[in-house]
Amino acid sequence: MSSKYGGYMGKFLDIDLSTGDVREYEVSDRLREEYLGSKGLAARILYDAVPRGADPLGPENVLIVNTGPLVGSGAPCTSRFNVSTKSPLTGGVLSSNCGGNFGMFLKRAGLDGILLRGKASSPTWIRIEDGQVELEDASELWGLDTEQTQEKLPKDTGKMVIGPGGEHAVRYACIISQERAAGRGGAGAVMGSKNVKAITAKGKAKVPVANPEKFQADVKKWIHILKSHPATGEMMPAFGTAAFVNRCNETNTLPTHNFKRGSFEQADAISGETLADTLLTSNFGCTSCVIKCGRRVTVDGKDVKGPEFETLGLLGPNIENADLAKICEWNYKADLMGIDTISLGNTLGFAMELTEKGLMDSPLQFGKTEGISQLIEDIAYRRGLGDDLAEGVRVMSEKYGGKDFAMHAKGMEFASYEPRGAVGHGLGYAISNRGGCHIAGGYMIYLEANGPLTMDPLTTHAKPQLTALMQILLDALSDAGSCQFTAFTAVPKQALALQPSGLPYRIFAKSLEAFGPAISVMLRYPQALAIVPPMELLQHPKAISDLTGMKLTFGKYIMVGQRTYLIERMFNLREGITGAQDTLPRRSLEELQTSDPRSRVPLAKMLPVYYRVRGLDRCGEPTRETLDRLGVRP
Repeated sequence: MSSKYGGYMGKFLDIDLSTGDVREYEVSDRLREEYLGSKGLAARILYDAVPRGADPLGPENVLIVNTGPLVGSGAPCTSRFNVSTKSPLTGGVLSSNCGGNFGMFLKRAGLDGILLRGKASSPTWIRIEDGQVELEDASELWGLDTEQTQEKLPKDTGKMVIGPGGEHAVRYACIISQERAAGRGGAGAVMGSKNVKAITAKGKAKVPVANPEKFQADVKKWIHILKSHPATGEMMPAFGTAAFVNRCNETNTLPTHNFKRGSFEQADAISGETLADTLLTSNFGCTSCVIKCGRRVTVDGKDVKGPEFETLGLLGPNIENADLAKICEWNYKADLMGIDTISLGNTLGFAMELTEKGLMDSPLQFGKTEGISQLIEDIAYRRGLGDDLAEGVRVMSEKYGGKDFAMHAKGMEFASYEPRGAVGHGLGYAISNRGGCHIAGGYMIYLEANGPLTMDPLTTHAKPQLTALMQILLDALSDAGSCQFTAFTAVPKQALALQPSGLPYRIFAKSLEAFGPAISVMLRYPQALAIVPPMELLQHPKAISDLTGMKLTFGKYIMVGQRTYLIERMFNLREGITGAQDTLPRRSLEELQTSDPRSRVPLAKMLPVYYRVRGLDRCGEPTRETLDRLGVRP
């Protein structure tokens, strides 16, 4: 179905791998208005297309690959695509956002997205060109790593592929596009379960623009903001996300010894500053990126992508490792095998503590790096000990014990932020629909620990409301097809000059604690926000309006993010993931991290407030009034 709006190609394909049939999936302009695209639209489609109780690795599950309206438009940092499915790691909703260039090529092929059903009878490569689909034999590609696979595919196409991890159903297998990963939750395993090794796309279509002159002015202004802001114009290009290592170490939010502690004595050895001084060869960015946060390093004589912060933290301090070169090696090996480095680092740390406590017999020890590279390969191929580790932390805790220190939420392992040092971030882990995720949880760490202006990380004041607001804004941003790092400009650059020891800084930090009631009212009555406030963050709704022709006020933008969370929540509830799973392991809830009596996550105090702000009942289910008010139709 075509669209009256700019930013959309107006075509979404439904591919049945079991039969080879290809037809158009109807997406109305009403759905585009309500969810924009990407994870929100995909969650709506997922809810409608996946039968209740479907096996995540069975043919009834679907795999959705789609984009947001900004992708391919020329807007900065919008070379993104989304992958959504039912997760084999959590059993609930999964959305995984990825850079690389596949999303832009998919739009050039004349498509906003594709939906994969069923299972191919043999290894398959899906070739998409100018909106047409061919299912090619991929027998010669099966068994290759992600780099080898991409090298054998046509050079002038966008590519997304799986490695051995996806072929062997590692629960946290990822999908790779160029050197970027749709990393979390096991989308690679779902793709492998359908016998799909690769998807390529190419074409000559151009993204339509409703108001070209206004949109080009928006793009020019947006690029200037990103380049002139210290976070996106200086810190991220210089150090990438690795800049967070030392900052998190200072704030007790760097996971150490399987999240037993929040700081590591040798943290600087694996920091962004040390990486820049020793191993960094250059930085790079995705196709439309002006930030260029990616790192390049040399591994075995090859110039490859370097590790992000989450990889550094979880393959470093979390397993008591200070060898930066080893982390670079493991990061590269994990990408070749097609497995998520975040879940990998957590699973290794959990196995080490199980071994340390005598609950598991393995050679793994904190601080010992021998054999890890081979073990990563064994995980991907499910060989020996690797077969256990391929299941992830939750399944391992059910087999060996250790649930008190199994650091996951809803089955997804935590990202590289220790929640007892930032309790709002801990709340985010608990209530994230896809599990222990920093982005889907609202990334409160930026307001509590690693941002330029931070509030008391251990207070509960306004944390539920701020967590909800941050989630909503990041969901809407993702729905549009933008990189999450463009949100860093939310903090005006003038404020970054404030000294943490100064009175203005302390006043600002303290004032955040009083915002709770105002946020509650704003989220209850978003329609009242008809005028976009002059905040740098809000380049997104203005650019989307001029691109698409929608009248997207700030209030409507917020409602997009609210609907995204609610439809994901409804999917999880249907699959038996209720409010009872909005929790954290005992280590996070009861064990003090430091001598401060507040250094644990007071979830029981924050969760009821969060539910009220979100329009959920005391069991964590959306009320009928909330669903009706936002137009979410189960």
